[in-house]
Amino acid sequence: MPADEPVPGRTDAGPAAFVDARSGYRFQAHELPLLPGSPANPDHPSARKTAYLAIGVLLGLVGGAQNGFLLANTAALQATLDLTPVDAGWLTVAFYSTYACMSMLLFRVRQEWGIQPFARWAMAGLVAANLVQLLQPGLGVELTARAIAGIVASGLSALSLYYLMQGLPAKMRLAAIVLSVGLSQVAFPLARALSPALLIDGQLDRILLFQFGLSLLALGSVFLLRLPPGIRQKTFEPLDIVSFALFLIGVTGLCAFLVQGRIQWWDTPWLGQALALAILSLGACAMIELNRASPMLDLRWLSSRNLLALALVAASVRVLVAEQGFGATGLLSSLGYGADQLTGYLWVLTGATVAGIVVSVLRLDPRDLVRPVLVAILIIAVAAFADTRTGVMTRPQDLFWTQGAIAFAAVFAVGPVMMEGMLRALAAGTHRVVSFIAMFSLSQSLGGLAGTAALSAFHTIRLKTHLIDAGQTLTLSNQPLAGALANAARRVAPVQIDPALQQQSASASVTQEIGRQAAVLAFNDVFFLVGTLASLAFVAVLVPWAINRIQGRNPLAKELALLQSRLTRTPQ
Repeated sequence: MPADEPVPGRTDAGPAAFVDARSGYRFQAHELPLLPGSPANPDHPSARKTAYLAIGVLLGLVGGAQNGFLLANTAALQATLDLTPVDAGWLTVAFYSTYACMSMLLFRVRQEWGIQPFARWAMAGLVAANLVQLLQPGLGVELTARAIAGIVASGLSALSLYYLMQGLPAKMRLAAIVLSVGLSQVAFPLARALSPALLIDGQLDRILLFQFGLSLLALGSVFLLRLPPGIRQKTFEPLDIVSFALFLIGVTGLCAFLVQGRIQWWDTPWLGQALALAILSLGACAMIELNRASPMLDLRWLSSRNLLALALVAASVRVLVAEQGFGATGLLSSLGYGADQLTGYLWVLTGATVAGIVVSVLRLDPRDLVRPVLVAILIIAVAAFADTRTGVMTRPQDLFWTQGAIAFAAVFAVGPVMMEGMLRALAAGTHRVVSFIAMFSLSQSLGGLAGTAALSAFHTIRLKTHLIDAGQTLTLSNQPLAGALANAARRVAPVQIDPALQQQSASASVTQEIGRQAAVLAFNDVFFLVGTLASLAFVAVLVPWAINRIQGRNPLAKELALLQSRLTRTPQ
């Protein structure tokens, strides 16, 4: 057994203690790892706990920033590398396909080879990806870097969780799940808020350099303060390679369908082929996993009613939150607001997300993990309906309260959902943790992409409808239209002498204004749709929760008692 891994000592009652062969430290029963592949939980002094907590926060932010900076600077990236929107879409596909798939594989890597090699390779991969991206910009390099970034971001979320657990008291370790999820989300608005200050003259150099510096800082922190060792066990089987390859192909096909479908529209022939390939690959993966003695994905357990409902709730929240990423952002862009003008708005979103993390941790009650989800969905519904009042005179500060509320709700809901899944997985057997992590990552990644794609398609349809309605009124007998054309002609008269050109310029100006108003109306329809869907989701989650409350049942009582006993073992 390697020197940096523990040597377990066992009694008839199970593992009682183990000794770290490298340091000679004897871990007691209450310090045992929660499960193979995770670090032990020794009693740290206060200063070291604080350091673990700080590094956990840093890793969570760095992991989320890998995709945050890409999304925030897509336009600048296209201009710098001379990319088409389709090319930029492939960058998103490269990130999300690896991010959604690698969580389950990396979990097995940690179990097979240990937490320390995993941490070292994850951080080295992050530095390498950002360095290559900085030194040799280009589409091929950027695609490779985005794929590696997706792998590393998935690994960093786990490392952030482990570091946070080391820094929190035993009774608060469950809160680390909420913190790690929230930190990855706060990195998105934070990256967008910081980007204008880094994006000088539209060049990406400083942003790429900033990312590289963050990766070096994270690398140094992980090496400076290592995680405690854990217990390893053999997990990989040859069939895992085939199963994972099929899973990766299937998820990549789905990501390509959702991302490129929004860019190229849905009548592009190869999109159907990608979707068919995804269905066949995922179906073949399912056939393999269903007929294995020790599957990587326990599909029978995942297909239980509780887990399917949980996956549906997790994906639904991501779809609803797309109202912010596509709806509000698209509205402000259509009104002509650039990144520099949205800085204050983005800082509000960042603050609201941080507030969501803090309140979620303070109000966390593992005995009732559905209540925060209900509150979050209700907040999204109210905020979405409130946003239907937007118009062409809407300013970013007019959306502070509603979009801040949605940013708050996004974090307030997702952490409890993940915690419930982890409780059910650990109670059903530690080998099912891999299955839940894969399901959760998939629901978050594909849910976000599907939400954006669906809202984009709906917006396009409603935009065409509003333009057709407006076109039916564009006649010379329309007095408001005639007045608008006359006003527009007078505005251009000082710089344009030719009357024909004055009329042409006036017509173009009025047409542009009509298009802008139609876009705003279409976004209002999007907000109304999200509000309606959130209302339906609220009722769907409320009814079973209310029935359990009336009957005095806690569906997670057994799972909670088991996990609490593992997290708060008393010293022997």
